[in-house]
Amino acid sequence: MAVAVVTGAGSGVGRAAARTLLGAGFQVALAGRRENALTETGEGFPDSALVVPNDVSREDSVVALFEAVVARFGRVDVLFNNAGMNVRATPIEEFSLGAWEKVVGVNLTGAFLCAREAFKVMKTHGGGRIINNGSISASVPRPHAVAYNATKHAMTGLTKSLSLEGRAFGIACGQIDIGNAATEMTERMGAGVLQANFEVSAEPTFDVRHVADAVLYQAQLPLNANVQFMTVMATTMPYIGRG
Repeated sequence: MAVAVVTGAGSGVGRAAARTLLGAGFQVALAGRRENALTETGEGFPDSALVVPNDVSREDSVVALFEAVVARFGRVDVLFNNAGMNVRATPIEEFSLGAWEKVVGVNLTGAFLCAREAFKVMKTHGGGRIINNGSISASVPRPHAVAYNATKHAMTGLTKSLSLEGRAFGIACGQIDIGNAATEMTERMGAGVLQANFEVSAEPTFDVRHVADAVLYQAQLPLNANVQFMTVMATTMPYIGRG
């Protein structure tokens, strides 16, 4: 039975992906800050779900996460590097160092730490797959979101680096860029969000299960095949031609 680690599994995309993987027969480690939320994600799968409260921005916490997974399941076959955060929209001249470091710590440092620890385990068990949540902002930024934009652009570099270094060890790495999946984080889209022309407009969303299905598709691929980059978005989202 394949083993997956999902970060940010307590809500939104992470919860949807984790439950889809569990439903497909994966053993899944559910990582995130809120133990109660993780427990809710794993409901109905007592033998296959492992709840591991953690903070991906802390090295010791990430190391402990993967140690717990190996102790319980013996291996790691898939990592969905999903944990992420943002702060309220702020012009760059007002953006504090503290806010920058907070976003970078979770979105980029956290993704690196989880990938590093997964890579160590996969390297000694014949390979594996890392799926990074890049976001639409990995290629097309929103205004007043400098830290989020920068970390998501950097995620693309991390994906490419992991793909390159993983070749020799059967470790595949791909990226899924998600645009406006309907979750708690995107509820504000319907009320209107700042656009590239600095006007405020409502944006459409789509069912998060389509993202979960895309993660499952990648997770179930044989290791000699890889989805390097995939974009899943609301069809009428103002993405193509943004700016």
